[in-house]
Amino acid sequence: MLSRSSTPLLSASLAEMNASVGTGHPSIWRRAFAFAGPAYLISVGYMDPGNWATDLEGGARFGYRLLWVLVLSNLMAVLLQTMSARLGIVWQRDLAQACRETYPRSITMVLWVFCEIAIAACDLAEVLGAAIGLNLLFHIPLLIGVALTAFDTLLLLFFTNMGVRLVEAIVLSLITVIAGCFLVEIVWARPAAGEFFSGVIPHLNGQSLYIAIGILGATVMPHNLYLHSALVQTRRIGRTEEEKRTACRFNLIDSVVALNGAMLVNIAILAMSAAVFFTNHRVVTEIQQAYELLTPMMGTATASVLFAVALLCSGQSSTLTGTMAGQVVMEGFLNFRMRPWIRRLITRMLAIVPAAIVIYTAGDQGTYKLIILSQVVLSLQLPFAIVPLVHFTNDRKRMGTFANPRWVQVLAWLTAALVIGLNIWLVKQTLADWISSTGGWVLWLLVPILAGVLALLLWVVLEPWLPAALRRKGRAAFVVPLRVAEHLPSPSYTKILVPLDHSPLDRAAIAHAVAMARARHARIYLLHVEEGVTSQMYGPEASTAEVEAGNRYLDDIAGLIGGGEVAVERVVRHSTRPKTEIVNYARELQPDLIVMGAHGHKGLKDIIFGTTINAVRHNLKVPLLIVRDDR
Repeated sequence: MLSRSSTPLLSASLAEMNASVGTGHPSIWRRAFAFAGPAYLISVGYMDPGNWATDLEGGARFGYRLLWVLVLSNLMAVLLQTMSARLGIVWQRDLAQACRETYPRSITMVLWVFCEIAIAACDLAEVLGAAIGLNLLFHIPLLIGVALTAFDTLLLLFFTNMGVRLVEAIVLSLITVIAGCFLVEIVWARPAAGEFFSGVIPHLNGQSLYIAIGILGATVMPHNLYLHSALVQTRRIGRTEEEKRTACRFNLIDSVVALNGAMLVNIAILAMSAAVFFTNHRVVTEIQQAYELLTPMMGTATASVLFAVALLCSGQSSTLTGTMAGQVVMEGFLNFRMRPWIRRLITRMLAIVPAAIVIYTAGDQGTYKLIILSQVVLSLQLPFAIVPLVHFTNDRKRMGTFANPRWVQVLAWLTAALVIGLNIWLVKQTLADWISSTGGWVLWLLVPILAGVLALLLWVVLEPWLPAALRRKGRAAFVVPLRVAEHLPSPSYTKILVPLDHSPLDRAAIAHAVAMARARHARIYLLHVEEGVTSQMYGPEASTAEVEAGNRYLDDIAGLIGGGEVAVERVVRHSTRPKTEIVNYARELQPDLIVMGAHGHKGLKDIIFGTTINAVRHNLKVPLLIVRDDR
C-alpha cells in the first residue's frame, strides 16, 4: 500500500518550462549563454510604461535631482533579485511557494490578494502604455487602444507555448529597440554634464517624495521577486552544492548586466526629460504631452516617433513577464493551475476596466495620474515581498551554506527598512493632503485599513521569533501519494486503466482499481500524460524536473502496490492534449475498465480548469468508473 513517507512530487514553478534549458556545456561562454535570460525577462519590468511616467515627471519637475533614486533603486534591485534567484536555485521554490509552505493559510491568502493587486497595478501601466503608443503612432483613440490590448493574450500564449528561450529572445529584441531609441534621444538632448553628475547626490523633500517613491515602486517591483525565483528554475541546474554554486554565480552576472542595462534606459528617460522639459520650464503632466513637445524642442519629428516606438515596445515586452508573474503567484500561493488564457484574461480585465473608466470620465489627461498611482501601489506592496524574501534567504535550515552572509543580511534589512520608512512617510503625507481637502471623515475610513496592514507587516517581520502557536506552518507545495484503502469489493476485470493527474484524487482511483484487480489477478495500467512544451517537442526524449518527478511518482506507486498480488505497469505519454492521449492509449490497450478521479467542479469551473472525463466517456465504449475522495 502507499504510505505518506513516499517520495513527494514537487509542484514545480512554471512546470511546463521547468528545467527545460540545459546548462551542462564544457565551454564557459556557452554555459554563460545558457544561464543568461531570466534577468532580461525581469529587466523589462524595470523599464515599463510606469517607469516612463515617473521618470518623465521626475525629470520635468526636478531636473536631474532624482537621478540618485534611480541609482539607489537599481542597487536595491540587484541585491533583491540576486536573493530571489538564489532562493529558486538552492531551495527549488519560488517565493510564493515558500510563503505558502511557511505561513498559515490566512496570512498566505492576504499576501496573495496584495500581490494580485500589485500585478493588476503593473498591468494597468502596461495597458495604458501600449494604448498611448498605439494612439501616438496610429492615432487610435485611447479607449479603443485599451480594448485592443485584451487581444495580446493570444499572441502571448503563442509565444509561451514555443518555450522560454523564444520568449527571452523576443523580449531581448524589444529591449534592444527601446535602448536604441533612447540612445538616439539622449544624444540629441545633450544633457548638462555638471548637473547630470550632481543628480547622483541624494537629496529629498516633501515635494519630490511622491515621485521618488513612484520611481522606487516602478523600479523595484514586488512581482518580479516572485517571478525571478521561478524563472531561474527553467535551467537544468543539478543537485550538488557545486552545481548550485555555479548556477548562482552565472545568475549573478545575468542580473547585474540586465538590471544595469535597465537602469541606463531609465536614466536616459529622466535625463532627456530634464534636458528638454526642465531646462525649458515645461512641466510634463502626461506621456502624450512629452511626445508632442519633443518635436519642436529637439527640432526633428523623428524624436517623437522614436519615443512612441519605444513606448509601444515597452508595453508589449512587460506584458509577457506580467502574465508569467501572475501564473507563478497564483500557482504558488494557491497551489492550483488555471488555463493560461483565462488567467491572462482575468489579469488584463482587472487593468482594462479601471483604465477605461478613467479615460471615459477624466479624458486622456487622467491616464498619466493613473499610471503614477499604479507605481505607488506597487511600492506600498514591496515590504510584503521583501521581508519574507530576506527571512527565507537568511535561514540556514532552508539555504544551508548558501544562506546570506552577515554583510548581505545587513544590506537586505537596510533595504527593507528604507522601503518601509519611505512608505510610512508617503502614507503620512497623503493622509494629511486628503484630510485637508476632504475633511476628517476620510481618516475614519482609512485608519482601520492602515492599522490592519501595519499589523500584518509586523507579523511578517517578527514571524521567525513568534510563539509556535502563532507560526502554524502552511501547506507544502507538493502532492504526496496517499494511503490506498484495503478490503474493497473485487469485480471481474482483467485490464484496468488508471489515468493519474498527480493530485490527491489519485488515491481514490488507485484504491478502487486495486480492489478490483485483486479478485481476478487483473493488471493495472497507470497512465500519466506529460503536457509541457519540452514534452511536445521531444516526446519520450524529454527530460525536465517535472518529467523526472512524474516518473518517480509512478515508480513509487507501482513498487508499493505491485508486490506480486497485483500486476502493475506504468505508462508515460507526452502530449499537449492529455484528453486525446488518454483516449488514444485506451484504444491501443482495450481495457476492461477505466478508473478516473473527479474534481467535482462544473459549469464555469469546467471552462476554467477543463474537463477530461467528458472527453474520455464520449470517445470510448469502455466502462468508466468515476470516483471521488471527499475526505
